[in-house]
Amino acid sequence: MKILVTGGAGFIGSHLVDKLVAQKHQVSIIDNLSCGNKKIINSKTKFFNLDVRSPKLKEVLAKVRPEIVYHLAAQKSVPFSLKKPLADATINVWGSLKILEAIQSIKIKKFIFFSSGGAIYCHANDLPSHEMTWSSPDSPYGISKLAVDNYLINFYGRIKKMPYVSLRPANIYGPRQNPGGEAGVVAIFINNLLNKKQCYINGSGKQTRDLVYVGDAVDAAIKAMNKGFGVYNISTCKETSINALYDIIAGLITDIKPIHRPAVPGEVFRSVLSSAKAKRELGWVPKVDLIDGIKKTIAFFKKVGK
Repeated sequence: MKILVTGGAGFIGSHLVDKLVAQKHQVSIIDNLSCGNKKIINSKTKFFNLDVRSPKLKEVLAKVRPEIVYHLAAQKSVPFSLKKPLADATINVWGSLKILEAIQSIKIKKFIFFSSGGAIYCHANDLPSHEMTWSSPDSPYGISKLAVDNYLINFYGRIKKMPYVSLRPANIYGPRQNPGGEAGVVAIFINNLLNKKQCYINGSGKQTRDLVYVGDAVDAAIKAMNKGFGVYNISTCKETSINALYDIIAGLITDIKPIHRPAVPGEVFRSVLSSAKAKRELGWVPKVDLIDGIKKTIAFFKKVGK
């Protein structure tokens, strides 16, 4: 099939592209390289250095004429969104609406959106959070992802009858994750410890995350091409505290002690998601456990560091 991946030069997008190419699909990528890396773009794809908000978007879509569109292009940092909510909304909401409107004229088979499970489910009492859990994000990033979900659920899906799947992944980690940003705690810890640098933990470190390996998240996205309609959590259904995560990584690399600093406003304290719906309707379950996933990620960073 002809498939378009926005954000295909990024951490998750590049893994998805590689899997799609391996399955012999014709893959095109739209990425403005603001977060993506040109070095990891699969050579068997058509690459367009373009922002999804560009006036040239419709022209590119007319050339590619995709049957499936994966939308991963986004501003991904919670701290950035807290400092610059307008910029966050411009990219995440306006950019998503631009591509949703642009694809209306080419009648695609399915639109698959990477939303956020970690940032959307705040103040949840019923843990693990499921797709119908009341959502009240504390950050503009979470708000922007939920806004696009609502456009898909209430307008493009219900009114426009557009086939879609919105994946709400928990905290994705793995090879190629950027260790230099404000997000991606696994990559940050691994990179710092491999370079004998001290790590910082926000707040008490008792806050928890549901950590899902990037390869598992990509498998869910692949399954969503042919199955499912609506919103799906993609998670392990397991809570890991930041302190425990640090101890696992440090135990595999070095025993440098972390430094605790003030908590970040807007950061979710407890996060664990139920993926029962994805198992039931997509036939998806996570396969890589946390220890194995961290070992794979350490091996990657060791290799690129040589």
